[in-house]
Amino acid sequence: MSVNRPPATRVADLLAQGTPFVQATVVRAQCPTATRPGDSAVILADGSIEGFIGGQCAETSVRLAAADALESGEALLLRILPDDQEDFPESEGARTVVNSCLSGGAIEVFLEPKLPRARLVLVGSTPITNAIDLFSGQLGFAVQRDWSSPKDLEGCAAVLISSHGRHETETIRAALDAGVGFIGLVASHVRGRAVLAELNLTATERESIKTPAGLSIGAKTAEEIALSIVAELVQARRSEGLRPASVTES
Repeated sequence: MSVNRPPATRVADLLAQGTPFVQATVVRAQCPTATRPGDSAVILADGSIEGFIGGQCAETSVRLAAADALESGEALLLRILPDDQEDFPESEGARTVVNSCLSGGAIEVFLEPKLPRARLVLVGSTPITNAIDLFSGQLGFAVQRDWSSPKDLEGCAAVLISSHGRHETETIRAALDAGVGFIGLVASHVRGRAVLAELNLTATERESIKTPAGLSIGAKTAEEIALSIVAELVQARRSEGLRPASVTES
């Protein structure tokens, strides 16, 4: 029995381009319904659907749930029931909706968000940045070493600076202008305050800058400091999203 799905090349292209989307796959279909297990679609950030996961009624519910999955970055099992069917109990990672215009069947759709890896720019060549490079790569960040023009910072999720005083203010200003929401400066409390004082920051801009960068874990060595900084990145990713405005709005 054939199933309806977008071409594999389309999914591969979206992944290669770093385009955020949700891959939706029908995992259960109870007749009467137009769809069948294995039918799939991709849902883009603008709500457009490529592929087949049911008729217009099902698409409306899937589109809304896909938007939430993109926002949270978490996979979701969506159960779509007709209004005369007993509800499933709610459970973690699943959502049940009742759709009165379904033809009497029920479907379950697995929604898996596919988000580009958050890009991290490291400024400086020090033992700390080398260790950050190692740790952050293992945690799924796309690491870029240094920058040469403001365009290098566009679409970047975070900038970390450990350059022993070199190009700090220029980098911070360029990162702010590029819309980077997480800027970490490795410096003492005293030097960090001095660097920020040179920049004439607004209150909103100041909130984006972490100095001294890193969570307070009593770090002493370069590797321990790097670990504390990467831990702060993970904390931000899980609580705030670490997605710059330029990417979120695209």
